[in-house]
Amino acid sequence: MTDYALEFLNISCVFRARDASAQRYTAVADTTLRVRAGEFVSVVGPTGCGKSTLLNIAAGLLAPSAGEVKVFGQILVGINKRAGYMFQTDALMPWSTALENVMLGLQYRGTPDAQARSQSLEWLQRVGLGAFADCYPHQLSGGMRKRAALAQVLALDPDIILMDEPFSALDVQTRQLMENEVLALWAAKKKAVLFITHDLDEAIALSDRVVVLSAGPATHPIGEFEVDLSRPRDVTEQRVHPRAIALHAQIWEVLREEVLKGYAQQLKRAA
Repeated sequence: MTDYALEFLNISCVFRARDASAQRYTAVADTTLRVRAGEFVSVVGPTGCGKSTLLNIAAGLLAPSAGEVKVFGQILVGINKRAGYMFQTDALMPWSTALENVMLGLQYRGTPDAQARSQSLEWLQRVGLGAFADCYPHQLSGGMRKRAALAQVLALDPDIILMDEPFSALDVQTRQLMENEVLALWAAKKKAVLFITHDLDEAIALSDRVVVLSAGPATHPIGEFEVDLSRPRDVTEQRVHPRAIALHAQIWEVLREEVLKGYAQQLKRAA
């Protein structure tokens, strides 16, 4: 049995313009990236470098133009049924309660309603929302909606968790609480996690390994860093840990030039 939960093997992704020009844009080029079973991997890179594209490919929502994706050694065809996806913005249905939202994925999988309700209530309790099961999304704070979205993903018990900047819209205090929540839940289940973030401190505090992507076009990995901080971790403490600070400096040395390139490209497109 393979040690890898998720493998991107020589992945490229090319988008074509819809107009008659038929121009092509290479979002990702010749990218190989592996995530071990039980490993927490964060991907950082400049804005627009193709981080979300990689997640969409991993989820099976987007087919690569070249290369292949393997899930536990099997070539991925169609939707990745062994993965759960937590988006940057929560995907809660506004007309459904928190409980009904968490139940939805289980019901789509054919889980009987009574079992789906029981599992969903259990997960809402685990993320601290047991008392808010009957509340609608507009009655929940931003942090509470993120907790509900997290329960929505974890209730499916996926072997791989894909997270696309899930806490970027939260205030600092709520964000750190959610990061610690994710660490605690991950430690209990040890699922493979591929986590996209712009926050280098967040990546270091959460991860076993941090992968740095180049600026687009033709994004590809340009550095990998093992995070040798002990676990369990507290996010607040890790951000000021001497080793975390040293890792931040090492990774930023690689990332800084790519961020400047990405910024220059944005200015050029806006001109």
